[in-house]
Amino acid sequence: MTYLSRVRINPLRAASRNLLANPRALHGAVTAGIPDQTPGDRILWRLDSDHPRRPVLLVLTPSKPDWTHIVEQAGWPDAEGEHYAIRDYSPLLAQLAAGREFAFRLKASPVQNTAKPDKTSPNRTKTAAELHHRSYRMAHRTAAQQLGWFLERTTRWGFTIPEARTDSPAPGLEPDASDASADTQPAREVRITDRSRSTFTKPGTRTPVTLTTATFEGHLRITDPGLLQTALLGGIGPSKAYGCGLLTLAPLPPGAR
Repeated sequence: MTYLSRVRINPLRAASRNLLANPRALHGAVTAGIPDQTPGDRILWRLDSDHPRRPVLLVLTPSKPDWTHIVEQAGWPDAEGEHYAIRDYSPLLAQLAAGREFAFRLKASPVQNTAKPDKTSPNRTKTAAELHHRSYRMAHRTAAQQLGWFLERTTRWGFTIPEARTDSPAPGLEPDASDASADTQPAREVRITDRSRSTFTKPGTRTPVTLTTATFEGHLRITDPGLLQTALLGGIGPSKAYGCGLLTLAPLPPGAR
């Protein structure tokens, strides 16, 4: 059985500041809450900071977790209210059907594999093929590139993004002047709500890791429930250990259909 958890984080505590600044440290805290892990189990998580004073950690796990340690170290252990919530994910999966529409959010790490990068960096993520001088994994850094990466892949994840119902493109979807076909591409119901680039080190080493992310929000229409379920449970794109890849769905707001 799969569970989706929501954990409140207190950003003013010292332990919280470490977790919020270092995705590697937060990954360790997440895995510490899951007993009897089986090799190969996929754990997905995402930190939502819509309200800087009340960030929320979302975690998708294949077994029921316990987040007491995070509450004690980085939450409000003595405050009233619900410190974390754990919900069975099955009811959501049961709603997946071709043609259904949902609001969505996804934090991802858009990348490309190229044999001849325009610019290399000692901090880039290496692929196995790079060891044989065949390919480099490079992050997409502009909003246009990141949106293009997302829109080109939605069908393989089991959904499409409907055309926008507004006259002007959503923020971040303005045509790219360098793209000759930009005028023929309709605006879609998706926007980038956050973009970030951070660097941190792996525990016990001095090896830096640079993570470039984009958070996509919008409206999707299901085309293949099986592919979408695979994307929901397995995650989307690279850097899943660092808080990327968790796609979450919610009912559309009134009037959005």
